[in-house]
Amino acid sequence: MRPIRIGAGAGYSGDRIEPAVELAEKGELDYLVFECLAERTIAIAQQTRMHNPALGYDPLLEQRMQAVLHICSEKKIKIITNMGAANPLAAAAKVRQIATAMQLDLKVAAISGDDVLATLKAGAFISDQGNPVNALGERLLSANAYLGAAPLVEALAQGADVIITGRVADPSLFLAPLIHEFGWAMDDWQRLGQGTLVGHLLECAGQISGGYFADPGYKDVAGLARLGFPIGEVAADGSVIITKVAGSGGQVTAATCKEQLLYEIHDPRTYLTPDVVADFSAVRVTEIGPDRVLLQGATGRPRTDTLKVSIGYIDSYIGEGQISYAGPGALERGRLALEIVAQRLQLSGIGFDEIRYDLLGVDAIHGAALSAQAAPPYEVRVRVSARSNNLRDATRIGNEVETLYTCGPAGGGGATRSAREVVAVQSTLLPRQLAQSAIHFAEA
Repeated sequence: MRPIRIGAGAGYSGDRIEPAVELAEKGELDYLVFECLAERTIAIAQQTRMHNPALGYDPLLEQRMQAVLHICSEKKIKIITNMGAANPLAAAAKVRQIATAMQLDLKVAAISGDDVLATLKAGAFISDQGNPVNALGERLLSANAYLGAAPLVEALAQGADVIITGRVADPSLFLAPLIHEFGWAMDDWQRLGQGTLVGHLLECAGQISGGYFADPGYKDVAGLARLGFPIGEVAADGSVIITKVAGSGGQVTAATCKEQLLYEIHDPRTYLTPDVVADFSAVRVTEIGPDRVLLQGATGRPRTDTLKVSIGYIDSYIGEGQISYAGPGALERGRLALEIVAQRLQLSGIGFDEIRYDLLGVDAIHGAALSAQAAPPYEVRVRVSARSNNLRDATRIGNEVETLYTCGPAGGGGATRSAREVVAVQSTLLPRQLAQSAIHFAEA
């Protein structure tokens, strides 16, 4: 049986579109997968849907489909994506509309069933922080279970050309076509483990082809402005060769693949997904040619009886202000600015639960202790950010920083301020039978 070629067209919602077009045109693909959901993304999409029931899907859905749909139709490449976010049915309808406008006869399927908000509101579920979920009350925005590959496999069996999902586990988007094409059983844990490895390697797109790997002077990577996104060439036993389009930027090496293999992995023997408990501890990585790396040796154990659920809720408000200082004494003036703001917040009685005083480029990332021996910079950017339980006080944080223009150290410039709502995420576990998936085909 010939290998199946899967291209990773996106590693997050805002990712570049040109590499996906290049994959569709030159990648000799069977499938093009766009992985675009992060933990908070779906909660924010749910907020968007609340304001407009016709929206709630990925903001770049239309642009991506306009770019690749015709090419994929011509080359018989099937598309799978979680760009449906909080509204996969509306997303599928939009894709169907675009296909019709292009005079393409495509079967577009939406997968529902991940939205379990009503179930959690009615039950006595406890979050991973030990709190009753329904105690969040009106602040509770969304609850989405991580579905597995099964409904996507069924949609492919029914002839879907494009599959739009909401919250489906990232590796499952890539595992589904392998199960469909090779006829793997849903309890073939060894192959499901290997197929999950394929999904894990491809899910972040350009990370494995050198994007996240690049570190000048230590790990140089050429052509990042023309970074090629990866292709998985998967055999029937699940072994995979990671490669990219010839002539595209970036690189695929044993080192780039090993970094991605370890990405977001807590216990390589127990990588929990809705489809299988994958075991990556015996994976072998072999360079077999320029930009071609073979990975094999993953396995798996039976899946758990529960699904992870991401819960989105309104947590608080963040207020922030920034201002810059440059030239001789910039660092001293920046530090004085922070002292002034701290005193002002105390004098004015502004309420906050948490606050940070940072000098960007000096101590904002590693903190004051680790940064103490660094040479003084020529310019600094002051940032004060605080979390408050009300928008009014959050707004006043930025205002106090802005007043440094005339009330603070000399030479401040480029002040900015903002205040916004914070959507936070918690998790819980749900018995898998309480998340029932369904397939809907969008009509022309």
